[in-house]
Amino acid sequence: MIRRNTPRISVIGFGEAGQAIASGLRESGIERIAAWDILFPVEAGTKLKAAGEDMGVRLAASAAEAVSETDMIISAVTAASSYEAAESVAPHLKGNPYYLDINSVSPGRKQTTAALLGGRARYVDVAVIAPIHPKRHRTPLLLSGPNAEAVAPLLGELDMQLKIVGPKTGAAAAIKMIRSVMIKGLEALTLECFLAAHRAGIVDEVAESMKNNYPGIDFKEVADYNLERMASHGERRAAEMEESCATLRELGLDPLMTEGTVKRQREMGKFGKLASVHATLHDGRVAMLEAIDAAKGRV
Repeated sequence: MIRRNTPRISVIGFGEAGQAIASGLRESGIERIAAWDILFPVEAGTKLKAAGEDMGVRLAASAAEAVSETDMIISAVTAASSYEAAESVAPHLKGNPYYLDINSVSPGRKQTTAALLGGRARYVDVAVIAPIHPKRHRTPLLLSGPNAEAVAPLLGELDMQLKIVGPKTGAAAAIKMIRSVMIKGLEALTLECFLAAHRAGIVDEVAESMKNNYPGIDFKEVADYNLERMASHGERRAAEMEESCATLRELGLDPLMTEGTVKRQREMGKFGKLASVHATLHDGRVAMLEAIDAAKGRV
């Protein structure tokens, strides 16, 4: 397949999202991809570097090297590090590249990051609104900000699936953060509800009874899926929900329920690291609940 445009791309943050996007772009024909992660210099970065080598990504020795002579930067770091990631590359930017901030942070954080980059990069607020796997770089995205319209054709040529939601930086982030109040909140409620049901010996009975109110939803499947997601990604989800709390506060709301979601997500993230829980993640709700309940008090 011949492309009209094969930009030089820099990925800052080479965890799950960064690797997924980079691997998808490489397989679709983008050859010039550089990556940097703050873990690269330490032992914890060994697996990240091995993944990059396997997919043919150039592993940079620093953030500055990663963004030298680049056309587009994709920032995919942890929520808490999004601003610092921009700080690390800002002095080294040349040629006014696009800066796609896909991090799950509040609208205010995105606006502050855009102001930091100023005229050094064309900042784009990007929200990832579905699991990054299996679609990888084709995962649906929301774009906003003054540069969203300009970057859209280029991203379209890269087979990325996107929707522009407005010219204001923070609009995409607001949708992501506010929808997460519900999505991740339902996950937290799933744990609380079904762990209680497990202790009462009525897991399937509770799930069946919910059909009276929500006939189109199979809560047995919901429990299987939500418990696995929380155990696998709870700590990252907790960090995201802290940004949802920040978003609600920016809007003048007290995030009472969302603060509880942070605690439940973080709790499940810790459970998920236990071998006894991890081994049950594809065995269904009963096995997971038994392992989680047994782990209570040990983390």
